[in-house]
Amino acid sequence: MPKRVTIADVAAHAGVSHMTVSRVINGANAVSEGTRQRVQAAIDDLGYRPSGIARSLATQRTRTLGVVVPDVSNPFFSDIVLGVEHVAYAANYNVFLCNTEEDPERELSVLHSLEEKQVEGLILCSSRLDDKDLDLALRNHPATVLINRRLPQPDVSAVLVDYELGARLLVEHIVQAGRRNLAFLAGPSASQSRVWRESGYSKALAAADLPPRPARVRSCAPSVAGGQEAARALLSEYPEIDALLCYNDLVAVGALQAAAALGRRLPDDVAVTGFDDIALAALVTPPLTTCRVPRYELGVQAMKLLWQHINGDSSSPALITIPPELVIRASTPSPAT
Repeated sequence: MPKRVTIADVAAHAGVSHMTVSRVINGANAVSEGTRQRVQAAIDDLGYRPSGIARSLATQRTRTLGVVVPDVSNPFFSDIVLGVEHVAYAANYNVFLCNTEEDPERELSVLHSLEEKQVEGLILCSSRLDDKDLDLALRNHPATVLINRRLPQPDVSAVLVDYELGARLLVEHIVQAGRRNLAFLAGPSASQSRVWRESGYSKALAAADLPPRPARVRSCAPSVAGGQEAARALLSEYPEIDALLCYNDLVAVGALQAAAALGRRLPDDVAVTGFDDIALAALVTPPLTTCRVPRYELGVQAMKLLWQHINGDSSSPALITIPPELVIRASTPSPAT
């Protein structure tokens, strides 16, 4: 293994002291232009790269951020991470991406690990922790932005989707299409955005003078398999169901598969809606009616807020709420005339 070039090697090559090399690397002013050029030439000749650890100790800045998501395989979160990473890279920050696999205990472990690594900022997507554990876990992080999560004491900045509005738009569309026997595949019980979706669903049912039917609200994993299982159970127990509103597009794809396997025509017998408008939503048969969420923009906005907190531009927490957009496709019928 080749020997790593050290600051001592650069100093010897340039004929200067270690301190002078350090000053050049850190941009200090107390170095003449001629000496600076000689040290830079030595750095270039030797291919020297400063130690990130040593620089962090000197500057008290790690130039690293943590991004935590519950499921890295879900395109919803990968698009958010892309938005975060693009803004972070432009600011010369590196991103640690951590996947919790929908496990609150793993999420706690990840948050503690990022604290130990002294990341300068944290973006936490769709936390599955309860309020108390989340509040405690965030106290030692110097700057945090939540995505799709709020705490009772709103002292942490957050970027949210208006899921209640989105659920209302979907129910209103289904009702206008003549459907009256709705069911809701509600996603994981630990998801706060599930609470917002369910609130919008319930309010829209009431506005349409439809009964709430709580037995037809079914928790499920936020995945294709979770949607298959929940839809199969609901359609078998309540064959009169004529519309399934789903927590996200992955759940909706599973619901489409389950309905087809049970011999239900789509959307003639059963209409299905998703949420998020990931790329898959337009590719399945029939293409999904859904609510479009600007996922990349969620990441960009969260990173901009975090950048403000890291640099002391904003000491008070901020809240950004982004509305979803109804996208009508063939998995639901046209509105009744």
